[in-house]
Amino acid sequence: MDNKRLLAAIAISIGILLIFDLWNRPAREAQRQAQQQTQQTQTSPVPIPQANTALNPAGVASASPAEGAPSTPAPRLTIDSPRVQGTINLRGARADDLVLRDYRETILPNSPLVRVLAPREDSHPYFAQWGWTASDPSTRVPGNDTDWTADGERLTPQNPVTLRWDNGAGLRFEIALSLDANYMITAEQRVVNTGAAPATVLPWSRIRRERTPQVAGYYILHEGFVGVVDGRLREVTYSDGKSAGAAQGRNGLAFDGEGAGGWAGFTDKYWLTALMPADQSTRARTAFRHTAEGGQDRWQVDLAPPAPVQAAPGATVGFASRLFAGAKEVHLLDSYRDRLGIVDFDKAIDFGWFYFLTKPFFYALDWLFRITGNFGIAILVFTVALKLAFFPLANKSYKSMSRMKDLAPKMQELKAKYGDEPAKMQQEMMGLYKNAGVNPASGCLPILLQIPVFFALYKVLFVTIEMRHAPFFGWIRDLSAPDPTNLFTLFGLIAWDPPAFLHMPAWAIIMGITMFIQFKLNPTPPDPIQARLFAFMPLIFTFMLASFPAGLVIYWSWNNLLSVTQQYYIMRHERAARRAERAAART
Repeated sequence: MDNKRLLAAIAISIGILLIFDLWNRPAREAQRQAQQQTQQTQTSPVPIPQANTALNPAGVASASPAEGAPSTPAPRLTIDSPRVQGTINLRGARADDLVLRDYRETILPNSPLVRVLAPREDSHPYFAQWGWTASDPSTRVPGNDTDWTADGERLTPQNPVTLRWDNGAGLRFEIALSLDANYMITAEQRVVNTGAAPATVLPWSRIRRERTPQVAGYYILHEGFVGVVDGRLREVTYSDGKSAGAAQGRNGLAFDGEGAGGWAGFTDKYWLTALMPADQSTRARTAFRHTAEGGQDRWQVDLAPPAPVQAAPGATVGFASRLFAGAKEVHLLDSYRDRLGIVDFDKAIDFGWFYFLTKPFFYALDWLFRITGNFGIAILVFTVALKLAFFPLANKSYKSMSRMKDLAPKMQELKAKYGDEPAKMQQEMMGLYKNAGVNPASGCLPILLQIPVFFALYKVLFVTIEMRHAPFFGWIRDLSAPDPTNLFTLFGLIAWDPPAFLHMPAWAIIMGITMFIQFKLNPTPPDPIQARLFAFMPLIFTFMLASFPAGLVIYWSWNNLLSVTQQYYIMRHERAARRAERAAART
């Protein structure tokens, strides 16, 4: 029975890693395609898509743009801060040009800065916009081609800017913009009624994405619509949003909800754009939408008050919201959550089901990084800390394994004696294990202990931007990416691009060698099937982990080396103790 349990434990361990490997392969292919796409975008002309009509914000009919776009260049307001740079298109009040000063597309120091928002003339339009919808069609409200007037030339953390537009019929529309030191823009939309009649309008803000992005994680990572609405995390993938939007016809509604505070937007692997009420006690209505226009998918997130607001004569009414457009830095999102009261804003980072384990792992690694200055060293130190935490349990396991190795001759005798009686042989072996005080499944325990740590560490390496482009030493320049070397190119000596299944990097080979040494220290199972399975496990794990992030393979290699050292010491100590016991018995 214990042999069956051992085989089951090993099979489960391998099965889990195989499933993880299968999930990881689409992510690697998507990452490769995204890199190729980035290179093509940098070297080829940018196609200009046809302008299209806006989607309806929050389910309310929006103002249609004027017939024929203006031929004059659109005026722009400069955005400038230590962390972002870009412009706001004053024609239509769109934030459609934003790059991050701290992040580049690749590890090359001269590669382009990461662009978060892009105008409609770009190959992947992606922008935020503020506007109004009038309950009365005769009320003129600003539209997509409205040219706003700004009271300043630059929007900086020290200099807020207000946009204004007058409809010529007693209503003045204003958007007061302010920028913090990171990635948050606050927009207070106001309507000043200087006329004699009341006006009912709906202020809204939206984020619009006019192409479907290449997702990176599939089952490993959520990308698409995301938000916290009415206190609950809402995640809708692009495929699910498309299906739900198609069922709604032209409305394209994939999700619609209302609640106090919260936030909603689009999440990518490392980047986030999200809208939220500035006052988190304010109720707001949120919608996720998809439509197909001109053969292209259009995605939109809407934020608006639950109902239109009425501006009485001489009154000013408004709605304040915030726009986050930037990197999903763990401590920054935590700060916004705590300082601004944005509910569960940190959950924009997909730490997964093991959030309670994954996020503390990140905090520990980040703290060690601040001390050591290198995330690779932080992983090595963190592994040592984990080994110390599991030291008593591992010691017990290794002692049991050492005793099992000493029992190998007796086990072979039982096999020869009861080879034709499996039930009797199993019974005798169980008695032998019991008398010696050993657990036959102890050899699998070190691997089983690594599985949850492996998952949590993999998630940290895959989803946190702090690990992106984090170097180690030598040829490892990005711990979150696979080791770029390959045995089948003789580590770069042969100019050949082998298929993905032949990727065998140096660190995976190191990991395989350490695992082979570890298994050689373990007792050889008496069953030949088990013995063959144990013999092939280092090779199986080597191929499975070859394309995983380099930081994860380094962790596993280092963990194996520590385990081998610990196990070798304990086995020597146990053998010396038993020799001393036998010597004492003879005297």
